Amino acid sequence: MKLKIPPVGVFALFAALMWIIERHVSVIRFRSLLMAGALILIGGGVALAGVVAFRKARTTVNPYKIEDCNELVTSGIYALSRNPMYLGMAIILGGWGFWLGEMLTLLGVAGFMVCMTYFQIRPEEEVLTAKFGKSFEEYCQKTGRWI
Repeated sequence: MKLKIPPVGVFALFAALMWIIERHVSVIRFRSLLMAGALILIGGGVALAGVVAFRKARTTVNPYKIEDCNELVTSGIYALSRNPMYLGMAIILGGWGFWLGEMLTLLGVAGFMVCMTYFQIRPEEEVLTAKFGKSFEEYCQKTGRWI
């Protein structure tokens, strides 16, 4: 993988950057604890659904052992998103942005998604294409990378 920091570490890094932005920049304040809570719960549910689907399929959830995956999971939450664990993290970051209450913090969500796409997801997709071939390519055609 190109990304040497685990995805949870990238998530924590962007959460910290969002906190720093909120502490030092005030452009548009919009705090909504209700929206924050809802997004954090939804994001947690989406990520957990991804983990549960992998566990049911008895395949690895470790992004650094992607070559150890033994099954292409395409049902359940994976029918809606090819990366529900990362999507869940992005939604949680959106909730964190609403908790912090500064519009510019939401740039952290976009930054997280761009970073994950280029340094984690694309390399994972290369491995999965090599491992599952046409099955993975067909899955990619019908299911979006994020949504």
